[in-house]
Amino acid sequence: MTKPIDNGRRDSFKKLILGGAAFGSLSSFEMKQEPKALKGNINHGVCHWCFRDYSLEDFCVEVKKIGIKGVDLIGPNGWDTLKKHGLDSSMCNGAEISLTEGFGEEKYHDQLVENYTKMIPMVAEAGYKNLICFSGNRRGMDDETGLKNCQKGLERILPLAEKHGVMIQMELLNSKINHKDYLCDKSAFGVELCKRLDSPNFKLLFDIYHMQIDEGDLIRNIRDYHQYFGHYHTAGNPGRNELGDDQEINYPAVMRAIYETGFDGYVSHEFIPKKEDKMASLAEGVAICDV
Repeated sequence: MTKPIDNGRRDSFKKLILGGAAFGSLSSFEMKQEPKALKGNINHGVCHWCFRDYSLEDFCVEVKKIGIKGVDLIGPNGWDTLKKHGLDSSMCNGAEISLTEGFGEEKYHDQLVENYTKMIPMVAEAGYKNLICFSGNRRGMDDETGLKNCQKGLERILPLAEKHGVMIQMELLNSKINHKDYLCDKSAFGVELCKRLDSPNFKLLFDIYHMQIDEGDLIRNIRDYHQYFGHYHTAGNPGRNELGDDQEINYPAVMRAIYETGFDGYVSHEFIPKKEDKMASLAEGVAICDV
């Protein structure tokens, strides 16, 4: 049985980790105006947990109006709802233990292998491609020990992922602000792990917000290591809120860099809106990133 993800995701993942429990249905979420047609260069996704006032059902209705194609971090219990609305489960979840208990520690390997061995065929059977994983915390480990442990554990599930055409993606998270002691907190660590595993079915979820905090140099790293990045997340920094002009990341420039690499996966929005009209905030974030 998986445990809920920590920090900003913790409460919502108690209900979402198997994907799609409602937080209560609100009567009406009408967009004030129809958004402009998207350019089609970026495949936009979104994380449901950031919009916890919306049931998954209502959320699907509203995000489709914006032009979003997929919803991240939904597990099997929510897949029927996504299919009903013609939305992709753009980054599946449900096999992980937690953000802090991951492949970096051997004591979790047996449970993780059991979880992923069950989930990988389910993801493939449902017609989805991406399944998230985490390194877990460092707990005093040096990078080399952490890399060896992650490699050892992931090698036990990657043949199955390759057989079923499922991409296992380890998320890069900052260890400075949000996820203290997280092991896979730099692009260099994740890229080295990709090289050691040498599998077409293992990549990194490059979270732009998290990597701005822990390493910066976003565009250079995207250009240099894009072949190892299979998915992107957005949020404004500081604060992990809207992508407007009161935060420091130049999202149009970052999106152009991603597009120029030939990336055809998802860029999913994972910011926590502060404004009352949350769907307007989401629509604005999509527009900013629609280069």
